[in-house]
This record gives sequence, structure tokens and C-alpha cells, in this order.
Amino acid sequence: MTRRSAFTQKDGKVAANGHTVSHNGKTQDGDDRKVGLGKKVTLLRGISIIIGTIIGAGIFISPKGILKHSGSVGMSLIVWIACGVLSLFGALCYAELGTCIKKSGGHYIYIMEAFGPQMAFIRLWADLIAIRPAGMAVISLAFGQYILEPLFMPCGIPPMAIKLATAIGITFVMYLNSMSVTWTARIQIVLTFSKLLAIAIIIVPGMYQLFKGETKNFENAFELNNVKLSGMPLAFYSGMYAYAGWFYLNFVTEEVDNPERTVPLAICISMAIVTSCYVLTNVAYYTVMSAEELLASEAVAVTFAEKLMGNFSIVVPVFVALSCFGSMNGCLFALSRMFYVASREGQLPEVLSMIHIHRHTPLASVLILYPMTMLQLFVGDIYSLLNFMSFLRWLFIGVVVLGLIYLRYTKPDLPRPFKVPLFIPVVFCVTCFFMVFLSLYSDPVNTGIGFAISLTGIPAYYIFIHFNRRPKWLQRALDSFNRTLQILLEVIPAEQ
Repeated sequence: MTRRSAFTQKDGKVAANGHTVSHNGKTQDGDDRKVGLGKKVTLLRGISIIIGTIIGAGIFISPKGILKHSGSVGMSLIVWIACGVLSLFGALCYAELGTCIKKSGGHYIYIMEAFGPQMAFIRLWADLIAIRPAGMAVISLAFGQYILEPLFMPCGIPPMAIKLATAIGITFVMYLNSMSVTWTARIQIVLTFSKLLAIAIIIVPGMYQLFKGETKNFENAFELNNVKLSGMPLAFYSGMYAYAGWFYLNFVTEEVDNPERTVPLAICISMAIVTSCYVLTNVAYYTVMSAEELLASEAVAVTFAEKLMGNFSIVVPVFVALSCFGSMNGCLFALSRMFYVASREGQLPEVLSMIHIHRHTPLASVLILYPMTMLQLFVGDIYSLLNFMSFLRWLFIGVVVLGLIYLRYTKPDLPRPFKVPLFIPVVFCVTCFFMVFLSLYSDPVNTGIGFAISLTGIPAYYIFIHFNRRPKWLQRALDSFNRTLQILLEVIPAEQ
């Protein structure tokens, strides 16, 4: 059910062609055409969204956080496997939520269903003003750097050139997502296969070296003298961050074909592929590099390729750039649906839940991140902002999984086509809150600032959502803003 707020218009809307459009997505002048987001996400496209957003630049550039904190080669591989299993637990919890709450929106809609609109808005507010623009800017900067690297090698790349290439990349991703859902999904499949090809280029020669007997770096792999128990929580923190992204298919549930089957299957297949790729890639690195060399390398995949492939290593930055582009594309595709659903629930301007009259894309909700991302790219301190916000990811994911347990008791009759054993959400929930506690303990200042930024969502909720009595001039201005954007963007309300 749609909630009313300051952002919601009271009467019909004006479509781009001048016709009045009703709330059910039909024009009131006799045109019965409806628009909406079709079910275009198949199993293969679902897998490509998950894999394409999980695997970014990290596994190619700096998969050393786990090794640094675990202290030995053997323990680092165990942590990679354990983090994959824990991430699978979280993904299975989201699979249950995605099959019993068949709405798009991911974390936001699950918090809304379990704990109500205020908690959901705080999550949405933190995402909109800081987390998502900063996250998009960081992965886009990696794209900008590595797409230019072959052109500037062996010299350094001017920072402004990186930012300009990044801006072009962000603009292209926004354009692609605005033009066609089908082509966005097709390109995501191609980019995902390019990532898997890049990983195969590392794994296959590495396995060949291993079978040839290059095992010297695995000798004393579990030597207890080097294992740092105090660093293990930080090793797990790095590992869980590397696997983050398994939840993005839940942001587009309404567009998934046969979600009861597709969502759990896509999640399980994706997590099995990603865990195997991460572990085997690290094994391949260790066949060529010692632990010390891996920690000293600025770009591990490049060092690996230089040792084994010579001049062929120049293609590695290109593959890394494509990997980053895939993450940008997958993230934007998923996140735009969260803003679309939030608008439909009355918590963002209504124009964001409208669909382009010809292209059938949620144009306004795709474009909402563009100005914020560009602003942070050129003037913001992105990395500080990410430090402030990193703990919020695990706090809200923990709240979502807690909501799954809560719904088991408050709504026992809710249809659950896919149901996980209770110990899985309990274990994962404890893991999430442990990582929140670890953030508070290891970096209380940045964590506190991030928490304070998110709490600004409380007054924003009461100003924009809760209080319905507001000056008529303000309501008229908001209605005029919605109508103007609707005409400019050629969007009309989606079929409900």
C-alpha cells in the first residue's frame, strides 16, 4: 500500500504528451496504454547481477587484508572459505525474504515490512545522502584509473585525467540504464563473463604451476608462530567486505521471472562460483608469489601476470576496468529500484516511481544518483565518508536478518516457498552485529560520525513524511516540481 507524504501528489498527473494520467498508469483521455517494469531478469541475468556486483577490483588489486591480519597462507585460505560460507548464510536468508516478500527494494523494503516506515527511512536516508554516491564514486574511480593505465604506462596518470575518465564512465552507465532494461541486463552478462575470463587467466596458469610442483610457498602454511588470533576478526571483516554484493538481486525481485525458483537458485549458484573463484585465485597467486611479495605488491594480479606472462600483463588493467564497470552497472541497476520502491511507498518524490513512456525504464530513479555521485567525485572526501559509513552496511543487514527471525514469530502464516533452518539467520545475525561492534572498538570516532550522519534521518522523517499539515505553498511547490520533472523526463505512473 502506498503511503502519503509531502512528496505525493493528490490529483492526476500530466504526461509528456499533454494527457492527464491517473494513478493506475492509464491516461484519462481514453488511452488504455499501461507501462511498468517487466519480468526481464532470468536465471542467467540474475546470476550475472550477483557475480557482476560482488567481484570488483579487489581480488585483482589488493586481496591482502585477509593475509595481513590472519598471519599465514593456510589461515588466509581458511578465512576466504569461511567468509564465503558466512556470506552464503546471509544470501540464503535474503533468498527466503525475497520469496515471501515479493517486492523490489532489498534491505529497505524488508526493514519496512518488519519494523515499519521510520526505520526504513533512516536506512534510505543514509543510502541516499552518503553511502551509495560514495560507493559508486569509489568503484568508478577504480574504473577510471585502470582504463587509462595501458595508455600511460609506465608513467603515472594525472589525477584530473582519472576523474574525467571516471565521469565519462558514470555518465555512460547512467545512459545505459536509462535507455533499456534488456540491454543493461545483456551487457551485465557480457561483463560478468569478462570477469570470469580474467579470473580464469589467473587460475589456469596458477594451477599449472601447482601441478608442476611449485609448492614452496605452501610449506609451513599453517605455522602457528605467524598466526595472529587478535587479527582474525579484522581478517573476517576484510573477507566479508570482499563478498559483499550477494543481496543485489533482492533489489529487483519484482522484475525476476519466477522469483520463487530463480532467486534462491541464482544466489546459491553465484555464491558457489564466487567462493571458488576467490579461493582458487589466491591459491594461484601463492604459486608465484610468497606471502611477503603479495603484501608488498601494489597490484597483485599485475605482479602475477608480469612474472608468468611477460608483456601480456598489459591486458590485466583492461580486465580490471571491465570488472569495475560491471560492478557500476549492476549496482546502479539494483539501487535505482530501491529509490523507485521508496517513492512508491511515499518516502521520496513521486516522480521517482514513474516509468518512461517509451523505454519502460525508471528514468528518474536511475538519474537521482548522478548529481550526488558527480559532486562527491570532484569535491567530496569519498574515502573518509566510506569509513564513516562502512559499519552501517553490516548494522542494517543485521537488522534485516533480525527482521526475518521476527517475522517468523509475528507472521507465521506468511507463505514461504523457500525457508532456511533457524540457525542460519541466527549465526549470520551474530556475525553482522559482531562486525558492528568491531567497528566501534577499532575506530570509534569515524563510526560515531557515521552513526550521527544516519541519525539525521530521524528529523528528516518527521519533517517530510510524518507531519501531513504543512503550508499550502510548500505542497504546491512540491506538486509543481513533480509535474515539471514528469514532463521533462517523459515519465508516467507505473502499472500497479
